[in-house]
Amino acid sequence: MASAHDFSFKGIDGKEIHLKDYAGKPVLVVNVASFCGFTPQYSELQQLHEKYGPKGLVVLGVPSNDFGAQEPKSEAEIKKFCETSFGVTFPMTAKENVVGVDAHGLYEWISGHAGEAVAPKWNFHKFLFDKNGHLAGSWPSKVSPTSKEITGEIETMLAG
Repeated sequence: MASAHDFSFKGIDGKEIHLKDYAGKPVLVVNVASFCGFTPQYSELQQLHEKYGPKGLVVLGVPSNDFGAQEPKSEAEIKKFCETSFGVTFPMTAKENVVGVDAHGLYEWISGHAGEAVAPKWNFHKFLFDKNGHLAGSWPSKVSPTSKEITGEIETMLAG
């Protein structure tokens, strides 16, 4: 596998999400959970989607129950929670494993390509891929999606 564009997810609504469809755009992939101390970051992810989406950024939420069993809900419940609690309109995948032997292929590829050190350690870990699907940044849960660290990288990609 040469890039993130080689992967796809089942969407939260059941439709396939092919990352190759986002070629030419930066993509921020975030493993999310409804019952986490970082759950308010959904609001910031939505802000990024609204501010940078029209310029080309794709924000993709990947619900996962891997850390602290903090995403026990069904896809329908997750979707409703995100829409009603945080006004989420960015694309979301079906629930996925992001670590371990059953990790989704994208997350396996990231760990194999960039090393275990960048693998998610908790919910709301952020991966930024450039327009060619190459990993351009990785930030742990505690780094806010709207931090200058992340928005600066996004703005650079959108400008270039």
